[in-house]
Amino acid sequence: MKENEFDKSIDWVDRLSEDDYVIIDNFIDDKLFEKLRDFFLTKLEEEDFKAAGIGPLTNHQIVPSIRKDFIYWINKDEDESTEKALELFDDVTQALRRYCFLSISDSEFHLAHYPSGAYYHKHVDQFKNRGNRLISLILYLNKDWKKGDGGELRIFKEDGFELIEPIGKRLVMFKSDLVPHEVLKTNVSRYSLTGWLLNKPKGVGYLLG
Repeated sequence: MKENEFDKSIDWVDRLSEDDYVIIDNFIDDKLFEKLRDFFLTKLEEEDFKAAGIGPLTNHQIVPSIRKDFIYWINKDEDESTEKALELFDDVTQALRRYCFLSISDSEFHLAHYPSGAYYHKHVDQFKNRGNRLISLILYLNKDWKKGDGGELRIFKEDGFELIEPIGKRLVMFKSDLVPHEVLKTNVSRYSLTGWLLNKPKGVGYLLG
């Protein structure tokens, strides 16, 4: 799609409500895409990324057999690019509050780096009866991704699955507790800005990773 589908209509809200996930292409413009990539690569060069883990805060573990990505938690005002991106996600939040009546009170975001050979096996983004993540968001920052590069997001559905290519500027949103998914092994470095919309203030029963 050449236009920003989020700006064009609220059709994405209906699809998220009905299908539990939605894909929006060209969520950001080229200028913001390049700025976010520059910020990402700077943090990568400064070695600010840490190995991602699994489990709740009280039982957080690094388990390479399950996931092998690296993350860097960000703040809204950390950089001009992240500030602008999180403002766009604020617009998403307002739409979900208005049309889906979701009680979103906070959010959390990190940069995610999957080096060549990395993956994240099938999981959901929160434990049963635990955690406060409502909506998961993944904004891809990959340039010139092509088939064979790997790193696709596999969304599991009752009748099978859908493979989503990690194309730059593409946003994927899904219901955190209802959508099993996995990141397939990547053959090149895979970049994204990943986050969650929360129903409680950050740090209250949330999951890491």
